[in-house]
Amino acid sequence: MSYLSISYLKRLSLKTIFQEHPDALAKLNEVIAASICAVLVLLGWITLQLGWIELGLFLLPAAYVIGGYESAREGLTTLWQEKELDVDLLMIVAALGAAGLGLWRREYYLIVDGAVLILIFAISGALEGYAMQRTERDIRSLMSLSSDTARVLHDGQEKLVEINRLQVGDRILVKPGELIPTDGIIQAGYSTLNEAAITGESLPIEKTVGDEVFAGTLNGNGALILQVHQPPESSLIQRIIQLVKQAQTEAPPSQMFIERFERGYAKVIVLAGILLAILPPFIWGWDWETTIYRALIFLVVASPCALMAAIMPALLSGIANGARQGILFKGGAQLEMMGKVRAIAFDKTGTLTTGKLAVTEVIPTTGHSADEVLQIAAALEAYSEHPIGQAIVVAAQQLTIAPAVGVYSHPGQGIIGKVGDRQVMVGKADFVIQNSKVKSQNLEFTGNSPFPTPYSPLPSTLETEGKTVIWVAREGQIVGIVAVADTLRPKAAEVVKHLRQLGIEQIVMLTGDNQRTADRIAQSVGIDRVYAGLLPEDKVNIIRQLQRQYQTIAMVGDGINDAPALAQASVGIAMGAAGSDVALETADLVLMADRLEKLVEAIRLGRRSQRVVKQNIVFALSFIVLLLIANFAGNITMPIGVIGHEGSTVIVTLSGLRLLRNW
Repeated sequence: MSYLSISYLKRLSLKTIFQEHPDALAKLNEVIAASICAVLVLLGWITLQLGWIELGLFLLPAAYVIGGYESAREGLTTLWQEKELDVDLLMIVAALGAAGLGLWRREYYLIVDGAVLILIFAISGALEGYAMQRTERDIRSLMSLSSDTARVLHDGQEKLVEINRLQVGDRILVKPGELIPTDGIIQAGYSTLNEAAITGESLPIEKTVGDEVFAGTLNGNGALILQVHQPPESSLIQRIIQLVKQAQTEAPPSQMFIERFERGYAKVIVLAGILLAILPPFIWGWDWETTIYRALIFLVVASPCALMAAIMPALLSGIANGARQGILFKGGAQLEMMGKVRAIAFDKTGTLTTGKLAVTEVIPTTGHSADEVLQIAAALEAYSEHPIGQAIVVAAQQLTIAPAVGVYSHPGQGIIGKVGDRQVMVGKADFVIQNSKVKSQNLEFTGNSPFPTPYSPLPSTLETEGKTVIWVAREGQIVGIVAVADTLRPKAAEVVKHLRQLGIEQIVMLTGDNQRTADRIAQSVGIDRVYAGLLPEDKVNIIRQLQRQYQTIAMVGDGINDAPALAQASVGIAMGAAGSDVALETADLVLMADRLEKLVEAIRLGRRSQRVVKQNIVFALSFIVLLLIANFAGNITMPIGVIGHEGSTVIVTLSGLRLLRNW
C-alpha cells in the first residue's frame, strides 16, 4: 500500500474530519435538526387531522424549537452585537406570527404553515451549506497537500520529524510516490514530479540535483534527498493557502455593496411589514386576520436571501476553477476586475520571452558547416558560465564535442583555447578578427546566409534584429558566426491574437530593453505600441496614462522588476516563477505554471463570473417582485411563499456553482 493510500485511510475517522474541518460538525447538526423538524411537522399535521389537538400543539412547538433554534440564535446575536436586523430573525418572527394568528383564530393549519416555514428554512440552510462546501472543495484541497511529517536524515539514520520542527539546512529523504513535505533543493537523486496541484501543469516535470522542489508536489519513481533552504511556513504551498484564505474572507466591491444594501433593506422591510399589518383594513377593507397573514408572508418573500447568495458562491467557484487551472486569484475583487479589463501592458523579458538565451542561427563561412561551427564554439564555451556560452552548449548537445585545453577567458571579449592541436577562439567580432589572419571585409558567409556575397552585411543585420552575434575562428581563420537571442514564449503571438479577439482595446509592451530589440519582439507577437528603455518609475507613469484612457488596465510582468507597475495596475498579473515572493505578494493574479496562454482563460473566467453574478442578481430581484405581487393579489399561502423564497436562494447558489466547470 502506497504512502498516499495510508495517509488517506488515516484521515477517514470522524474525529479527524471534525478536527480538521470544525464546520463539518455544524453542517451535520443542521442536517440532523432539519430531519427531526421534518418528522415533527409531519406528525403534528397528522395529529391535527385526526383531531388530537393537544398532541399536535405539543409536537409543532417542538418543531419550531428544534428547526428554528440556529436561525433564532444567529438572528438575535446579530441584533444584539451588531444592532442589525438579520434575515434569519425575520423568518422566525414571521413563523411565530403565523402560529400566534392560528391560535387566536383557532385555525391550527396556520401553526402548521409556520412550522413548514421553519422546516423549509432549515432545509434551505443545510442545502446552502452543502452548496458552499462544493464551492470551496477545490480550494480546501490545498490543505491536504501539506504533509504532517518528514524523513530527516541524521548520521545516516532516518527520523520522522514534524514539519513545523524542521530547520534550514536539514536533509530530507523523499521516497517514490510520496508528497514533497516542504520546499527544498535536491542534493541527490533524479525523479519526475507532478506539480499540477501547484502550477496547474498536467505533465510531470523532470527534477535533478540543484533543482528546487515545492511542498505538495507528488514525487514520481525516484528517491530524492532534499536540503531545506527556507522555513516550512514560508513554503510556496503555505503562501498559496494564506492567499486563498484571504480570498475567501475579503469581500469584493459588489458583495460589499449588497451587504450595505441588505442592512438598510431589512429595516425598510420591517417598517413596510408594520404598515402592511395596520393600513390595509382602512384602505382596502381587508379583515385583520388576512392583513396580518399577508404582512407575515411579506416579511418572508421580501427578504433578500437570494440577493445575498447571488455573488459570493459564484466568485468563490470562479476562484476554485482558476486554482485548478494554475490561475491564482487573490480574491473575488480581482476576479471581478479581470472581467472588466480593457487594455493590457506586457513586460518583455520573462513575460513575452522566456528570459533564457538560445541559439537562433548558425552561419558558416565558405568551406565550413554549421555543425562544425557549433562544435568549435561549444568546446570552449563548455568552460564558461556565461548565459551566452551556456546557450551554445545546449544547442550543440546532440553533437560530438572534442575536449578543449588551455582555455583562457578574456572577460567581456571572448575565450581562447585549443581543440586537438589547433588554436580556436570564440567571442565578439573585434576580439576574434584582431586575433585572426583575415579581415572582416573579406569574409563570405554561406550555408543559411541570405547574403552569400563578399562583404556580407549579415552580422550587422542580425544585430539590428536585436540578436547577439558570436564569432568563431580556428587557426586564425573565421569559420562562422552564431546568433543568440532571448526566445519568445511558444504561444506569445497566439495569446496576443486571442486577446484582440476577446475585444481588448489596447495591448502595449513596456520594457527596459533597447528600442531595436523591443520592436523586434513586439513585431513577432503582433504588438503595435512599444515603450522601450524604461525605468520602473517610467512603467508606473505609463500605466497611469493608460488608466486615464481605458480605466481598467492589466499589467503582466515577472513580479520582480515590474513590482511597482503591477501594484499600480487595476489588475497586476505575475508570471508565477514558482517560489517568487514578489510575484505572490505584489500581483493580484498569479499564473503559476508560467504559461502565458492562461491569461486568456483568466479573462474569460472573469467575464463569465460577471455574467453569472448579473444573471443571479436579476433572477433574485425578479423573483422577489413576483412573490410580492402574488402576495398582494392573495394568490399564495405561507408555505408557497417560503418555498418560492428559499427555492430562489438555492437556485442562485447552485447557479454560482456553474463556474466550477470549464465552459
